[in-house]
Amino acid sequence: MVTETMEPVRLAGSVLSRSCHVCAFFHSKDEEYRVLMPFIKEGLDKGDRAFHVVDPRHRPDHLRRLAQEGIDVVDAEATGQLEVRRWQEAYIKDDYFDQHRMIQTIKDALDPAKKIPGTLTRLVANMEWALEDLPGVHDIVEYETRLNYVLPEYHDPVICTYDLSRFDASVVIDIMRTHPMVIVGGILQENPFYVPPDEMLKELKERAADKSVG
Repeated sequence: MVTETMEPVRLAGSVLSRSCHVCAFFHSKDEEYRVLMPFIKEGLDKGDRAFHVVDPRHRPDHLRRLAQEGIDVVDAEATGQLEVRRWQEAYIKDDYFDQHRMIQTIKDALDPAKKIPGTLTRLVANMEWALEDLPGVHDIVEYETRLNYVLPEYHDPVICTYDLSRFDASVVIDIMRTHPMVIVGGILQENPFYVPPDEMLKELKERAADKSVG
């Protein structure tokens, strides 16, 4: 059962009243922070937990941007309200991507026991790890699909961020089809191209079979 959120959650021009799995497409880091920072700061101000996964090269800049918004980063990290993990501490542990291991990591991050009752975990994850030359990264579409079996059990917003300048158009289309909601042009909207997980996994399996035959 989906648990309704206790208070409205504002994200990219809309108000959320339930759980959501969002793909957020941006053209630059500045655009990404302009759109997502109000959502991040609102959560921390309300006492929500923030769980972020970032490119290790961008972690210092990420913390700097949070601090510039008046967020006490040191205190928030010390109390556990803010957790900023590097890719290697989440998606590509031991230099490979295991989608099932990562789904468990997401479930652990959203564990109600890790936050104050009545608050949320607001999860924001940078997905450019999938461009690394490492085993398993090509399973990203299947991973995003399988998350749609898990996330409805929680009431926490999960946002997967993608830089449109770095991903191939075919991958972007597939990624969009795995998310019920999408941020494009800085606006959150219901995704008319969303494909339910059973259907999407069937399609991916058929594609893989065709490739093996070819």
